[in-house]
Amino acid sequence: MREIVHLQAGQCGNQVGAKFWEVISDEHGIDPTGCYHGDSDLQLERINVYYVEATCGKYVPRSVLIDLEPGTMDAVRSSPFGQLFRPDNFVFGQTGAGNNWAKGHYTEGAELVDSVMDVVRKEAESCDCLQGFQLTHSLGGGTGSGMGTLLLSKLREEYPDRILASFSIFPSARVSDTVVEPYNSVLSVHILIENTDITFCIDNEALYDICFRTLKLTCPTFGDLNHLVSVTMSGVTTCLRFPGQLNADLRKLAVNMVPFPRLHFFVPGFAPLTSRGSQQYRCLTVPELTQQMFDAKNMMAACDPRHGRYLTAAAMFRGRMSVKEVDEQMLNVQNKNSSYFVEWIPDHIKTAVCDIPPRGLKMSVTFMGNTTAVVEVFKRMTEQFTAMFRRKAFLHWYLGEGMDEMEFTEAESNLNDLISEYQQYQEAGGEEEGEFGGEEGGE
Repeated sequence: MREIVHLQAGQCGNQVGAKFWEVISDEHGIDPTGCYHGDSDLQLERINVYYVEATCGKYVPRSVLIDLEPGTMDAVRSSPFGQLFRPDNFVFGQTGAGNNWAKGHYTEGAELVDSVMDVVRKEAESCDCLQGFQLTHSLGGGTGSGMGTLLLSKLREEYPDRILASFSIFPSARVSDTVVEPYNSVLSVHILIENTDITFCIDNEALYDICFRTLKLTCPTFGDLNHLVSVTMSGVTTCLRFPGQLNADLRKLAVNMVPFPRLHFFVPGFAPLTSRGSQQYRCLTVPELTQQMFDAKNMMAACDPRHGRYLTAAAMFRGRMSVKEVDEQMLNVQNKNSSYFVEWIPDHIKTAVCDIPPRGLKMSVTFMGNTTAVVEVFKRMTEQFTAMFRRKAFLHWYLGEGMDEMEFTEAESNLNDLISEYQQYQEAGGEEEGEFGGEEGGE
């Protein structure tokens, strides 16, 4: 079986990662001690993708937990699923990165990175056929962004032919606790552009909106946001974890979704999202799910797909449903909204169907779109970045760790190149939709 090694870095990455392991352990029938109490053979058929079977029949996550301070690790250890992880796979420093990308990437992080790579190497060597790595981290703090991207560069160096996927939590001014988030995130994206094959852009702003508007939570906590992330991650990885009619692995996903190597930033979505009170008034059908899934309100990144065009998209349906109906609905969407799909890619949407629904739902769908609208998220970052960088505010904290101003300028221009690259492909494809492409590009 094709295995995946999972890494989680920093406070956010570890919280989200721990939640992810809770959700998928539940789906595979694995209890907090690692013993299997499931009811279906399908749960164990591809369990090796994420778990190692220990000698005593225990299933242990193939996961490496990384942080520059011990606090988060203790929190994970004392959580309900804390005993699940292998004690050797906790790698942590003592100093912390203090929300400083330079500390995570150059000074504190660089001291820890070799011991992380040793653990990763051990995990990778015990695999039959490693398909790749996935990293959960945030871009706003110091460890997840600085050290997370350092790890990605090291992995790319050591395993050049393996797929690197990252679930990156983009910061938002509405759910923010750090002033220097724009610096940290622009410096990180600069490295994500070069080093990952797939990046799922999970945006705190969008998560906050979903909790507030759709789920009707008056004051969303990080627990609520993390729950949304873990539902999405569980959906995205369904095809890797369960046998479906269409078996997708990370590489197939990348090959079908990434038309140009730099444009690998996906906007995830999930349906059904309904508030607890109105759940009983909804009828879950394939058309209903399809309609919700393409709705801007269900997107986990704060951008409106109607402001851009889809290069490609993937939909993972879960539950008992007719594959024929799924295909009809997908074709239907493409035909009705053809102006929102670029015409130089004939078949945009890749679908997969898996029989096993998530806990508590009859059917669900997870969506991934490679849309040019994702530039809205990047634009938001560059605007904040430029506002501070123009005044050189807070810069001395980074220069004090041995960074150079050039690096900031480079990261900024790389991100601006990415934005214009997306806009170029949005407008490519002929004159017949001039008004559609024109108004976006003119800003």
